[in-house]
Amino acid sequence: MAKVVRIAALGDLHCSKSSQGTLQPLLAKAGESAELVLIAGDLTDYGLPDEARILARELTAVRVPVIAVLGNHDFESGKADEVRHILGEAGTTILDGDICETHGIGIAGVKGFGGGFGQRALAPWGETTIKQFVHEAVDEALKLETALARIGSMPIVALLHYSPIAQTVEGEPLEIYPFLGSSRLEEPINTYRVSLAVHSHAHRGHLEGKTAIGVPVYNVSMPLLARCFPDGPPFRLFDIPLSPLNDEPREQPVASAAMSQA
Repeated sequence: MAKVVRIAALGDLHCSKSSQGTLQPLLAKAGESAELVLIAGDLTDYGLPDEARILARELTAVRVPVIAVLGNHDFESGKADEVRHILGEAGTTILDGDICETHGIGIAGVKGFGGGFGQRALAPWGETTIKQFVHEAVDEALKLETALARIGSMPIVALLHYSPIAQTVEGEPLEIYPFLGSSRLEEPINTYRVSLAVHSHAHRGHLEGKTAIGVPVYNVSMPLLARCFPDGPPFRLFDIPLSPLNDEPREQPVASAAMSQA
C-alpha cells in the first residue's frame, strides 16, 4: 500500500475577541488527528490584529504544521498584513500565491475571489468597477497558476477560500453565487492535475464536488460541517497517497456521524 499523508482541513474560524479558549480544543484535536492542518481562510471575524493574537494563542495547542490562506473577513479592517504577520510570527504559514512543500506533498494557496461560474461568470466589460472586479479574479487565478507551476513532482493540494466550482456553493442563494467563487480558479487546478482542492466561505453550501476533469473539491467551512456532522468535530480528514501520483485522496471520518454521511 502506498504511503499516505493525513491532513486535517477546516475554514471559517471567524476568531473574534470573545473566542479566547473556544477554538483551542478543536484545533488541538485536528492537530492530533493529522500530520498537517490546513485552514481555508476567514481566520478572524473582522480582520483585527487583536483577533489574530487570540487565534495565535489558540493555535499553540497544535503540534503539527499549520498552513492557511486569508479570507475576505481577514481584509475587513484593512489590517490583513498585520494579521498575516501576527499569525506568521506564531508559526502559521500563510500562503498568498506561495507554496509549501512538506511531508512529500505540495500545497499551493491563494485567497481567490468571486466572479461566478461557467457561462454565467462575470466578464470584463462595461464600467470600470466591473472590470476591476474581474481583474481581481483573474489576478488570483494567475497567482494560483504560478504557485502550482512551482511545485515539483509530488501530490498537490490547492488551498483556497473562495470556491473554484459551483457544486460546493449549492445551497446558498443563487443571487450570491458570483460572490462565493470563480471558475477561473478551476482552470489552473485542472491544468496542474491537483490531487485535492479545499475551500470554505460558503457556509450553507455543499460538502463536495469535482472539477470538469474530476479533481475532488471539498467545502470545509466550519458552519457547514457543524450542521452536516453534528456529532463530530467540524473538520475533515484526508489521506493523500504519496505514490502513485494518480491515486485519489481518501477521506477519513473523524466520528461515527461523519463516517455515515461522508
